[in-house]
Amino acid sequence: MASLTMPRPSQSTSASCSSPIPSRCSFGDQNPTFSFSFRDSRSRVHVCNAAAVRCDMAEALNFPNGKPNIPVLNERTLPKFLETARMEKTVNRTTNNRIKLFSGTANPALSQEIACYMGVELGKINIKRFADGEIYVQLQESVRGCDVYLVQPTCPLANENLMELLIMIDACRRASAKNITAVIPYFGYARADRKTQGRESIAAKLVANLITEAGADRVLACDLHSGQSMGYFDIPVDHVYCQPVILDYLASKTVSSNDLVVVSPDVGGVARARAFAKKLSDAPLAIVDKRRHGHNVAEVMNLIGDVKGKVAVMVDDMIDTAGW
Repeated sequence: MASLTMPRPSQSTSASCSSPIPSRCSFGDQNPTFSFSFRDSRSRVHVCNAAAVRCDMAEALNFPNGKPNIPVLNERTLPKFLETARMEKTVNRTTNNRIKLFSGTANPALSQEIACYMGVELGKINIKRFADGEIYVQLQESVRGCDVYLVQPTCPLANENLMELLIMIDACRRASAKNITAVIPYFGYARADRKTQGRESIAAKLVANLITEAGADRVLACDLHSGQSMGYFDIPVDHVYCQPVILDYLASKTVSSNDLVVVSPDVGGVARARAFAKKLSDAPLAIVDKRRHGHNVAEVMNLIGDVKGKVAVMVDDMIDTAGW
């Protein structure tokens, strides 16, 4: 603690203090005063008419090389209202980086496994259906400024699950979520990616527009029926493959690579099956030649390749009826 005491002068006097604490001292005849001025953020000016002036400071200021050493301010040196504002900014920065994972009713078991793998808890959400079949969605926790992931495949019932996903996206958008990613392991309507006959719809493009307009910022899909479906979206699409998971499963089995044969269920899946066979030490390839007489109606005409006495691994992107 630094203190300075000076007697009351009888005549007009001006003095310059040699101490490093005050920068200027002045006295007058009528109203003798003593003032301090500092170039530090903690500087104060004291004016008093008393005969003695005392200045109390926590510590002396050091001016190395004639330059003030200004300390770095932290929360403890700030006033309470500034400290509160700074703490709120810190909380907001951490809040904006939060990840929220919500599950629809299509496959809650899959969503729970994803949450366990990520080490997070599933978000609380209320999904119910009215008597007439309408879907009601309400988020049970705040998602403001969060990265939200909605896990909802469009497996049967495809229409209800798709509509549920759209309402979930809309609820997150209206709750001021920072980013909304629709995780769709099974992307329905992907088979309708082109017109095979006249006056047909391209439902894959329609579904892409619905998801985009609902408010999704990104889509994550697994093994799309065709690669061009990614071009139907006006938002980024992450197309992942389940091939590594199946390869790990096959590697855990006591099956020799010489006993394996990869089978493509139709001509359109030959490229997919060939890429899969290459990962299995260039396993042989077989192709099923079938004819379609209508939707969900197919007839096998030929089998190209040798599968006798071998373990057949059939690879396809979509399994609807699982029939021949």
